[in-house]
Amino acid sequence: MKPNPSSAPTLRDVAEAAGVHTATASRALNPKTRQQISAETARRVMRAAQALGYQPNSVARSLKTSRSSTVGLVIPDLTNPLFPPIVRGVESVLESGGYNVWIVNTDNDEERERAKIESLRSRQVEGLIIATARLDHPLLQQLHEQGVTMVLINRQVGHLRIPAVTGDDATGVAAAVRHLAELGHTRIAHLSGPLSTSTGLVRSQAFRHAVRDQGLADDPALVVECARWSEDDGAAAMRELLERGTGCTAVVAGNDLIALGCYDVFAERGLSCPGDLSVIGFNDMPFLDKLRPPLTTVAVPHHELGAEAARMLLDCIGEPDRPARSLLLPVSLVVRGSTAPPYRPV
Repeated sequence: MKPNPSSAPTLRDVAEAAGVHTATASRALNPKTRQQISAETARRVMRAAQALGYQPNSVARSLKTSRSSTVGLVIPDLTNPLFPPIVRGVESVLESGGYNVWIVNTDNDEERERAKIESLRSRQVEGLIIATARLDHPLLQQLHEQGVTMVLINRQVGHLRIPAVTGDDATGVAAAVRHLAELGHTRIAHLSGPLSTSTGLVRSQAFRHAVRDQGLADDPALVVECARWSEDDGAAAMRELLERGTGCTAVVAGNDLIALGCYDVFAERGLSCPGDLSVIGFNDMPFLDKLRPPLTTVAVPHHELGAEAARMLLDCIGEPDRPARSLLLPVSLVVRGSTAPPYRPV
């Protein structure tokens, strides 16, 4: 029996073309069950499916099995260069596990985030990887109480037992401060990220601890909070720092975008980096080595962050009752041309 050329080929058509039972063809075409049959049979079925132009009906399969084989990835700002490698890491693990990824961008807007997550849940995603967590996050609390399977990435919420994967921010900040202290800087400023996020708070607290550990000035005037993790907010914070007349000679920025804002202000005001001010970023975004001067920064393994978050989510899907755990990945200081011994206070 040949498939009807006027209609889409069915699973039965594929099975007949490959000379196998329909159930065997179904197992061969599903990455999660392919290992249950011989490699030769699987290849024969996939060749037949390709020749016929067969496309599995994932909606019908999800209705039959109550499994959609999809996961939602919630990103706060897709224009931020740190997220593409995270996305690639997530995809690399989930795709090899037979899952597809729905990616949504919230633009750091709470109502948009709620709507996007509701949309993902309406598509029957089996779990969520969320990079938007704030310290006070009612939606996460609600999802947690509803038993939604989720993993946080690059964020943590201390009062909720939700699995999380983050970089070792405190160690990275300590390395940045130590590097500047060893160069001879004694008044080091910090332009923090939003303290409403765990990342902003942890890095800010780590900075205060690090300067004290180095025997340096722990002066509140040397810390300016940015409202967002952005270049514009970094520039605004740098202007405020300069207007305070703190006498600082170096800056540890909350992330690389905030550090880029510092560069903008240096150009505005005719300041030299690192002659007038040394700067250290955080994340090691692409192309920082192309800046003038190349930016010293703390490198975070973002691809591995994504991969580990995906592995953790698959573990949670497979074992819903397993206790929540957090994973801290090591970071490293990358020294480039934006740091040098102090020349004069600004």
